[in-house]
Amino acid sequence: MKYYSLNHNAPKVSFQEAVIQGLAIDKGLYFPETILPLPPTFFDAIENKSNEEIAFESIQQFVGDEIPEATLKQIIAETLCFDFPVVEVEKNIYSLELFHGPTMAFKDVGARFMSRCLGYFNKDNKDSKNTVLVATSGDTGGAVASGFLGVKGVEVIILYPSGKVSDIQERQLTTLGQNIKALEVDGVFDDCQDMVKKAFLDESLKHKNLTSANSINIARWLPQMFYFFFAYKTLKKQNKPLVFSCPSGNFGNICAGIIAKKMGLPIEHFVAATNLNDTVPRFLENGIYDPKPSKATISNAMDVGNPSNFIRIQEMYLNDLEQFKKDFSSFMFSDAETIEAMKTIYNTDGYIAEPHGAVGYLGLKKELQNHPNAIGIFLETAHPIKFLDTVEPTLNVKLPIPTQIESVLGKEKVSVKIKTYEDLKAFLE
Repeated sequence: MKYYSLNHNAPKVSFQEAVIQGLAIDKGLYFPETILPLPPTFFDAIENKSNEEIAFESIQQFVGDEIPEATLKQIIAETLCFDFPVVEVEKNIYSLELFHGPTMAFKDVGARFMSRCLGYFNKDNKDSKNTVLVATSGDTGGAVASGFLGVKGVEVIILYPSGKVSDIQERQLTTLGQNIKALEVDGVFDDCQDMVKKAFLDESLKHKNLTSANSINIARWLPQMFYFFFAYKTLKKQNKPLVFSCPSGNFGNICAGIIAKKMGLPIEHFVAATNLNDTVPRFLENGIYDPKPSKATISNAMDVGNPSNFIRIQEMYLNDLEQFKKDFSSFMFSDAETIEAMKTIYNTDGYIAEPHGAVGYLGLKKELQNHPNAIGIFLETAHPIKFLDTVEPTLNVKLPIPTQIESVLGKEKVSVKIKTYEDLKAFLE
């Protein structure tokens, strides 16, 4: 399998090269040269397959022979060391819970998969190190910190916007030590992401062997398709069309879901549900892609003004907006609407949704008006405990502290404050 740059001005590369480089030399995101449909027999028998078998068969074409089959299976086993429950919230509406991993966020899957791929590619490299540079609007940082902790030959540097992540999210990325370092940026997420992209293209930093663990990296992004296969496996017996609603920030999750659809997974429709950062909903209305600076909301992991992965989605639809709209909708919801949705979900079924999941629920309810016979699934991307300052007063509940979170609460935060790209560069050098 070869990967090409979506800016179309860089050489094609292997899976290994794409993982290690993160971003192409022309600033483009890498994209697989082909997406082959899985055989019908795969879907016919999916309910009899383990999650590990499903993951291996779906990701194998993208890795090719660059990681031996037995090693790839081991990487998948270590990645999928937790459950992915599908929980009924209302009649024909389900929550796909993606928060049962070590940092209680959906990004645990991509971070664990990528860290182990990079570890394999580094196994014979005794001298030089890779530096993983990552921007986070919330959960990416903690997942990457946990996934890469102690990985040989890899240093991790996480940039996060000061005061714009929750206390628990901040602790998860600033308290681990070892090969994990946190930079607290005076700005918003887009500032962090811009600094990371600039560093990749800085010739004077080439000796640092920089790569990304944001969803711009194919090894972080592609494994997110697993969730959609797992949900289909659970709900297949109901024999109804499936509509997936993804709370969307950088659009990596929903982009991976569309890859799964291109591989033959029978998904009727996708909804990208956003908060006030509505670049994509506006694009679907007027056909103009006009990113704006991100705004702070209670669903902070989606506070992204210029979503990196949207270009990958456009590529899969050959930039044909009308074809795209047949499979895809996008709606924006305010913080006030999000709060009301959290209350509605809790009062209906006693289910505790955090703000991101609530935004996904709102998008799903809106789109299901066009699919009366469908089952709807919204992605619950993080455990409510990570947003207890919003969840507890909204629902008037007291959340128990899970063991994964307890382990970081007593640790001291360690971060370095920076303001500009020059500050980042000085830290790296």
